[in-house]
Amino acid sequence: MNDRRLTPANGRVAHVSLKRRVKAERFVAGEPARVAVALADLLARPGGPRDRQVLMGERVNVLDRDGGFAFVQAEKDGYCGYLAEGALAGDRAATHWVAAPATHLYREPSLKTPEVAYLTMGARLTIVAEHPRFLETADGFFAPRPHLRELGDWAADPAAVAESLLGTPYLWGGNSRSGIDCSGLVQAALLACGRPCPGDSDLQEAGVGTALAEGTPLCRGDLLFWKGHVAMAVAPERIVHANGFQMAVGYEDLSEAIARIAGQGEGPVTSRRRV
Repeated sequence: MNDRRLTPANGRVAHVSLKRRVKAERFVAGEPARVAVALADLLARPGGPRDRQVLMGERVNVLDRDGGFAFVQAEKDGYCGYLAEGALAGDRAATHWVAAPATHLYREPSLKTPEVAYLTMGARLTIVAEHPRFLETADGFFAPRPHLRELGDWAADPAAVAESLLGTPYLWGGNSRSGIDCSGLVQAALLACGRPCPGDSDLQEAGVGTALAEGTPLCRGDLLFWKGHVAMAVAPERIVHANGFQMAVGYEDLSEAIARIAGQGEGPVTSRRRV
């Protein structure tokens, strides 16, 4: 059975690569576009619940537009869903990414001018000019130079990236400093280090890194999975995760987390993986 999250087809339209594999009224190659707003919900259906979120500058392939919504597939992880059409603009190659937990865009290259947008880690920008303390975007806005890195200049430690988001409120399907969930945190940490990562914990458990044998001591950056949940080790007996218990990104002793989660009826650790 096709996983709808990763299958660029909705019955009305499908990607050309799926001919003879799925039924659809039309098969299309799609149209590249970019996210033009700071943050947008990727929905399971038009006007429906949020599956994940996409960030400014991320690229998507638009397969269909109807009723004010676009059916898209995200380039970063292949996730499919619906975006409000107004969140999209023409495709443009990014040059830089937001490497700080969050930043602002300004109208002028001055921290005393009003901000025009709040951007989260991982957002992408096209920089066209440099100023002493700011970088100028193709849209004529300005971002603080210390908060940006060139694409390819990635972070080195996924656990440090995850720790930089400590205190971020928990949000189901969230992918930003404003709100994030367990798999969103892991994805943000790995993408910031230039490592591919799916969007949901079950997909991460199936495809990220290599499985660790039972009893293998954990190393910093290893992933632990429960049914429907993922955490990252920061030390052999300590994890960081976005969780509904703290309703935030926080630390927890591993043994306490295992006991608490089991006590809630959510089962044991199902696997441990090394990225």
